[in-house]
Amino acid sequence: MNEKNNQNIEAPDLDKPQLEILYQDNYLVAVNKPSGLFVHRSYLDRHEKYFALQLVRDLVGQYVYPVHRLDRPTSGVLLFALTENTARAMNELFSERKVEKTYYALTRGHLLGEGIVDHALKEQHDKIADKFAQQDKAPQEAVTCYQSLATATLPIAVGKYTSVRYSLVKLMPKTGRKHQIRRHLSHLRYPIIGDINHGDNKQNPFFHQYFGFKRLMLHAKSLSFVHPMTNEPIDITSDFDAQWQQVFDHLGWHSLNA
Repeated sequence: MNEKNNQNIEAPDLDKPQLEILYQDNYLVAVNKPSGLFVHRSYLDRHEKYFALQLVRDLVGQYVYPVHRLDRPTSGVLLFALTENTARAMNELFSERKVEKTYYALTRGHLLGEGIVDHALKEQHDKIADKFAQQDKAPQEAVTCYQSLATATLPIAVGKYTSVRYSLVKLMPKTGRKHQIRRHLSHLRYPIIGDINHGDNKQNPFFHQYFGFKRLMLHAKSLSFVHPMTNEPIDITSDFDAQWQQVFDHLGWHSLNA
């Protein structure tokens, strides 16, 4: 009898992402999304088993409404609404630019100081998902504020460079264009480490070999807004994961390892 019962016990799924709830009330829930996790199903996910939407739904025990997006390789704060009315209200806040978003990126090179990138971006279309979208739209306004927080150098020659230089950059996008932060940092010639489309094809393989993991080094650190239902100020912040902390430790950025 006991042997039969034991055979029916399902083994735990060790590959299932464990999401940390950062904030929850009667209207909203936010989690810390790991890099590599899709937000929801799409044509790109034929071989994927888990999605943030389903994981959060199972975590809180009810249907959830996505109110903003993070690309699959980006980690950090991901917000969902728990009611349709709240989702509508949050979508309005995002569209009216009343949500402050803060990201952190690890870039190639020493980006110093602070500034504003005001560089219009032409809308990028996917061949399949956007095949019916207007292809000849004019470039759209795109603005990103940035602040350099730390720099580091590794005395290792890669490509035409005699050393490897990194910067930790804080970014506050004021508009929400597709891949805006990646494209703006590439425009400045300080691409994000791990960016396949806009990054450095020599620095990316070096980073993978040196640090032992492969990913986009972009983290959605925080969301700040006035709650659309309670009118309370909300500030949701996510910690850096173990891979980010490994980089901080190795580059001597111990004060940032939090």
